Amino acid sequence: MARTIKLRARAFRKAAILAGYASDYGLAKAMEVNRSTVARVLNGELQPGPLFIGGALTALAPMQFDDLFEVVPF
Repeated sequence: MARTIKLRARAFRKAAILAGYASDYGLAKAMEVNRSTVARVLNGELQPGPLFIGGALTALAPMQFDDLFEVVPF
């Protein structure tokens, strides 16, 4: 069975707020991705890719992969 990575949107938003990011723009800048990418992943329009995942784990440290993402059937 094929699998993909899904963002745990609620946990991601909570971690961003706790880390002091008041806007998608500030978070995107810290993640080194476009603001539209953050918005599209949060809305479920786009699956998180390696740059998004790496940026999220860096910007939202000490959060770990399993805190922010889950592996689900495709």
